[in-house]
Amino acid sequence: MPVRPTAALTPLLATVLAAATALTACGDGSGSDPDTLKVSFKQSTDNSIKVMDTYLADVKEQFEKQHPGKKVELVPVKAPDSEYYTKLQQMLRSARTAPDLVYEDTFLINSDIASGYLKPLDPYLEKWPDWDRFTDTAKAAARGEDGKTYGVPDGTDTRALWYSRDVFEKAGLPAAWQPRTWQDVLAAARAIKRGVPGVIPLNVYTGKPVGEAATMQTFEMLLYGTGDGTEDPLYDKGSKKWIAGSRGFEDALSFVETVYREKLGPDVSDALDPNVMTRVRGEWLPEGRLGIALDGSWLPQDWLKGSGHAWPGWQDELGLAAMPTQHGQAPGRVSMSGGWAWSIPARAANPDLAFEFVRTMQTEDNARKWYVANSGIAVREDVAHDPAYTTARPGIEFFTDLVAHTHYRPAYPAYPRVSTAIQEAMEGVTTGDMSVEEAARGYDEALRDATDGQVVEK
Repeated sequence: MPVRPTAALTPLLATVLAAATALTACGDGSGSDPDTLKVSFKQSTDNSIKVMDTYLADVKEQFEKQHPGKKVELVPVKAPDSEYYTKLQQMLRSARTAPDLVYEDTFLINSDIASGYLKPLDPYLEKWPDWDRFTDTAKAAARGEDGKTYGVPDGTDTRALWYSRDVFEKAGLPAAWQPRTWQDVLAAARAIKRGVPGVIPLNVYTGKPVGEAATMQTFEMLLYGTGDGTEDPLYDKGSKKWIAGSRGFEDALSFVETVYREKLGPDVSDALDPNVMTRVRGEWLPEGRLGIALDGSWLPQDWLKGSGHAWPGWQDELGLAAMPTQHGQAPGRVSMSGGWAWSIPARAANPDLAFEFVRTMQTEDNARKWYVANSGIAVREDVAHDPAYTTARPGIEFFTDLVAHTHYRPAYPAYPRVSTAIQEAMEGVTTGDMSVEEAARGYDEALRDATDGQVVEK
């Protein structure tokens, strides 16, 4: 989506253009040197988190040894997710700024395909034996509406409820906790508020500042738990239209409203801070200041030795529970999965070399190293059954088992705009500026605009 140069967006636009200029300053774009491969990736905004940097540095060293005379230039983009997406798309628009290989969130792949930013990888994949080791669901996450594949996934994830055993003990809650319904989750948060002053009872991400974390890690975890799990509550595949007027949508908004109206969550100003995710992982959970966090499988990467937030005892201090469905209806639990993939830009000058780098990254050994380091869920079947992976870290087996109950976003080209509309509705009920009904009506109107009227009423 083009960035309009309004006063509110001028700082972001300046940052985007600066990133593009920085790339161009290295030469005439990715094609300035056929022996230099430019690899762009999202770098953590937390300077203490170097998981991706360390992994890529190792792969770079391997690759340069295997390909004498070739050099790899790592091009990190240090930004929160939403800004990373904007900067990446800005770079992909021009041959002068397009890298040779980019790290793509799979929910944006179809949008970037529709914009002509990505190159289909099928000619490479057909000649790569390891592609047969990837799970079908992982392959589907990187497949365009045209049936072609535009990325090689490097893992997936699931989401659940993390809870502090110490806080639960003080609140009189069970050490082994598995809520059956949404009301059980809220009841636990209320018990923490009553019994453990000064602790945030429950964190659920919300609003536009945290972007997709609000949409996927909170709202869709709720919305996809309102039905029986057999139909997508956001997108009607039969009519190929987006769903408006959903009771489940209002119920999910009501849950968010309840958390912030009853002050069961963080202060609204903290909840709408773009850095709240870092605070959850780096401060609130390790310091015992948060009772329950609806969050992802990747959190332990922040607590490794040398991470800056090292927390060697987290597995003893935190419990894990699956997110329940709304009323406890079958299948009883719900999760959402996403993931990232390595894609070759349509305007990349060294696509063949880029795929060779992917092959190096995705050897069985390197893939295992990445899944363990990143607290990711394996999408290679050989690694998924390897005891060196399954026993590498507490929680891996729990989160891997949730794949049986997981859902994937309807990642069609309109989805990024639909996601923004969801975030706006969430923010309205979080701040109290809108009632649930007003926010839901606003979403329905925004949905029609975002999808050019491709909407069906439920």
